[in-house]
Amino acid sequence: MAEASVDSSVVLAGTRMIEDAQRSVVQVRSGGRGIGAGVVWPGNGLVLTNRHVVSGRRSGGNVRVALRDGRTLDAEVVKSGRGLDLALLKLAGDHGDLPAAPVGDSDTLRVGELVYAIGHPWGRVGAVSAGIVGGVGELRGPGRGPSARYVRSDVALAPGNSGGPLLNASGEVVAINAMIFGSMALSIPSNAADAWMAGERRPRLGIGVLPVEVPASLQREAGTAGLVIAGVEAGGPADRAGLLVGDVLLAVAGEQIAEPGVLLEALARAGDAVTLRVMRGGKISVMEVRLKESGRAA
Repeated sequence: MAEASVDSSVVLAGTRMIEDAQRSVVQVRSGGRGIGAGVVWPGNGLVLTNRHVVSGRRSGGNVRVALRDGRTLDAEVVKSGRGLDLALLKLAGDHGDLPAAPVGDSDTLRVGELVYAIGHPWGRVGAVSAGIVGGVGELRGPGRGPSARYVRSDVALAPGNSGGPLLNASGEVVAINAMIFGSMALSIPSNAADAWMAGERRPRLGIGVLPVEVPASLQREAGTAGLVIAGVEAGGPADRAGLLVGDVLLAVAGEQIAEPGVLLEALARAGDAVTLRVMRGGKISVMEVRLKESGRAA
């Protein structure tokens, strides 16, 4: 039986990709919380990391960032957000030759896709682990807090990986590694990070929703599933448009919806208004809802 061989050129290309990516990964030191990782982001001396990596510093104190070439620079926290657990740092001093990481489109990630994590687990600088994408889903905070999108994968993360990049097979950053949840690694999608850095605020309807199956007698016209409205924010866009608790959302902007994440993504692409297909009392209608901007979820 013939032995399987591996193309050496493929192996070499993968090795070079990882080596290039490692040059854009830094150590972030903030005192009592130990050492995390960060990614040199496109821009003038910008580093993206997790908020929890820098939250232990003294009030007003700077963060120290160790570069791959051995230099250590001070960095100022210029933006920090609890919702996505992100922090944006601005490096001081000479950093003109620092290579920024190429940033990929996290919306193109597919289940089963190969990904790599780079960080400093247990102090091992630039360590690499590989895995596959298990899915892109939502986590909801305590109570009725807003949800956040995460990439789920089985890459090995440990203390020191927080804030480091999750790379696709082309070496592009498609997420920022954030935490371990059970046996899964959770990472913040690059598109969400870009939007957060730009200060983009997500359009919202002002509703709470739950997935629901459509009765069999209505499935020919309505489809098999939708989102039932479980709560309506007083004075919000949905309330102003006349949406009610118990209404079932079947489609948004012409796209069928059966999961809250699909609704959020459709709203993110919407402009000042969005068209909804709604079922109420077994009857289906189409309505246009004027949106307002907010940092909260749908």
